[in-house]
Amino acid sequence: MASTLSPTQSELSAVLWSTHPSVDAMIKRSLLGKRASRSLTRFMIIFGIGVAATLACFGGIVAVALTTSVYTFGQTGSAPVDPGVRGGPAGAGAPLQGLTADETAFFQDGQARFADVEVVTKGSNNGLGPRFNSNQCLSCHSQPDAGGSSPAQNPLIAVATLNGAKNTVPWFITQNGPIREARFKRSANGVSDGEVHDLFVITGRTDAPGCNIVQPDFRPAGNPLTGQGGNPNIIFRIPTPLFGAGLIEAIPDSAILANMQSNASQKSALRISGHANAHLSGNVNRSANDGTITRFGWKAQNKSLLMFAGEAYNVEMGVTNQLFPQERDETSGCLFNATPEDTLNFTPTPATPGASNTAVISDIEAFAN
Repeated sequence: MASTLSPTQSELSAVLWSTHPSVDAMIKRSLLGKRASRSLTRFMIIFGIGVAATLACFGGIVAVALTTSVYTFGQTGSAPVDPGVRGGPAGAGAPLQGLTADETAFFQDGQARFADVEVVTKGSNNGLGPRFNSNQCLSCHSQPDAGGSSPAQNPLIAVATLNGAKNTVPWFITQNGPIREARFKRSANGVSDGEVHDLFVITGRTDAPGCNIVQPDFRPAGNPLTGQGGNPNIIFRIPTPLFGAGLIEAIPDSAILANMQSNASQKSALRISGHANAHLSGNVNRSANDGTITRFGWKAQNKSLLMFAGEAYNVEMGVTNQLFPQERDETSGCLFNATPEDTLNFTPTPATPGASNTAVISDIEAFAN
C-alpha cells in the first residue's frame, strides 16, 4: 500500500512542496514551523512528494498519483508570493500505476468508504453524532478531486436539516463560502479550551428519536464570507487537501530535522522560520508513547495515519471506533448504538473467489491504508 512506500533519498532530503501552488505557502509554514491556519492539519500535513502519494478522508487514506512539482526559492524579494489557484485538470485523485490486484482492491474499497454517507441508526453506515460537522468524508474533501478541500458549493447547508434535523446554519457557513470548522479559544467558564465544537447535532432527525441537545452558540455574527468581525472566541479552520499522507508517514525523523536546518539563508530571505511541529510548549512535538516526532492533525499531534483517521472519524462525524471508543457527548437519550460503532467487519470469505477480502477491516483501517 502507499502508506508503506519508501521515498527516495532525494525526496527525503529536499524541501518538498504541494503540487497546488495556492497551498504552497501554507505547507511551507506548516512544515517549517510557522503556526498557520488549519490548512494543513488538520496537519503538518499532507502534501505530494512528486510522483507518488496517498489520499485521505478526514483521516481516510487511499493511494493516488500526483504530478511532479518543484518549488524554487526566489533570488530576490522579501516575501513569498501566492500565484493563485492552478488551472487545468486535477493532478491527484487516481490510483498509482503498477498496483497489484490486492492493492487495487484496497484502493477501491477505501475510495468507496470515503464517499459513504453516515446516519445515526437503521442504515448501512450507522454512528453519526450526537454532534458532527458533516456526514461524509467526501463532502468536505472533494476539490479538486476526492481527498482535496472544500468544494465550490458548500454541502453543509443541506446537511444541517437533513432527515428532519433542527439545526440552524451557523453564520459563517454560506452557499458559496468555504466549509469552516470551529474551535473555541476558551470555555464558558473562562478556562482554555481549544477543542473542536461541532456545528451540528442530531436533534430532530428521524433516525434519532428522543434526542434533545442544542448546537453551540457561535454568535455574535460577523462577515459570512470572510468569517471576520464575529465572535472573537472562535478559531476557524478549513478542510485541507489530504494528498501525500502515506509518504509523510514514511519520512524519517532525521530527514524532517535536517530539512529544518537546510537552506537557512533562502528561508531567512522569505521570512520562513520556526522548528519542526512546534507545540504550545515550544518543544518539538514528540509522541508521548515512543518519543518520535508526530506529524498528523491540526497541531501534528497524531503519530500515525491510523490514529489520525480514528480521531477524525470521532471528532468530525461522531463515529466511535477502536481507537476512540467513547462518544464525545454522552447525553442520555442521544446514544443509539453500541460502541465502538466502527469495528472489524468479519466476513468468512471474499465476495468473489480469489479476490482480496477487504471487508474484514474497519473503516479507519481502510482510511489509513
